[in-house]
Amino acid sequence: MAYVLQLSANQTIYLENQGTQTAVTTVSHTPGQQQQAGSSVYTGEWTAAPCAYQTPQGVVFKIQTEQGEAYIHVQGSSMSLLGGTPSLAGSQQVQLQQIEHSPVSSMKPIEPMKPIEPMKPIEPMKPMQMGDMQMNMNPMEMRMGNMEMRMGEASASSSTRQFCSQCGAAVKPDDRFCSSCGHRLS
Repeated sequence: MAYVLQLSANQTIYLENQGTQTAVTTVSHTPGQQQQAGSSVYTGEWTAAPCAYQTPQGVVFKIQTEQGEAYIHVQGSSMSLLGGTPSLAGSQQVQLQQIEHSPVSSMKPIEPMKPIEPMKPIEPMKPMQMGDMQMNMNPMEMRMGNMEMRMGEASASSSTRQFCSQCGAAVKPDDRFCSSCGHRLS
């Protein structure tokens, strides 16, 4: 069995015992819109009908189970299980109406995402040239005058030119020092 509390013209709270769980569903109505939020907590099986108390901070439901009393606090669309017995002084007991079961959302479930199609291969870019500067994208390389820079695959060719990081002069792969400025090469 389930219980419903018409909190206001715009908000309804449903309470249902589902085995050892207590399900709470809040439904808010505004013109042209309906929002529904649901949550459940372990309370144990109910041994008596729940009671509801209107407080300045929302509604407190008292649930009687074989393990003792459980208290659920609902404020707006949020719900929490209270530890211990809350002070209900100044609160007003409100009547719950018994119904067959809580409403099921009328919203259609969201379809699962479809896999993303693989990207199509990108056509290789043609080399670009401006004056004495030349750029190639595959492999990434740039030449300007007697300087050359490459990224990506290391070349096993002995013809690859190397340059001093200090002055930019050409150096041989087996040089330990730059012949132009004397900088130690790594």
